Amino acid sequence: MRVFVDSNIPMYVAGAEHPNRGPATRFLESAGEAGLDLCTSTEVLQEILYRYTVLGRADLADRVYDLFVALIPEIFSVTLADTDLAKRILLSTPGLSARAAVHAGLMLSRDVKRMATFDRGFDRIEGIERVELE
Repeated sequence: MRVFVDSNIPMYVAGAEHPNRGPATRFLESAGEAGLDLCTSTEVLQEILYRYTVLGRADLADRVYDLFVALIPEIFSVTLADTDLAKRILLSTPGLSARAAVHAGLMLSRDVKRMATFDRGFDRIEGIERVELE
């Protein structure tokens, strides 16, 4: 089963102690044994680079980016078709972030229905199911 991995998963793993750090780490460690086919997008990679450089931590941007790219076998590029679908999702889901809509548009256009994320905003998007992270 394919699972899209959001940027908050590797960032919690690499970050300071936080209640989500353990669940994120366990998810990544067990994904192979659970038979999950992990995927992500270039937009997620951009989020990792952006967040760490805003924090003045280019060293972490470099390390987390490289480790995440090595870990995730399938990385999709965002296309115009993805953003067209994202726009429709965004306009039909009041209060949804553009970021969530872009991820959802990309996922749905590739028939990826499950997502590893702590962002509960994705619960509002029809056709997307968040993986339980414990």
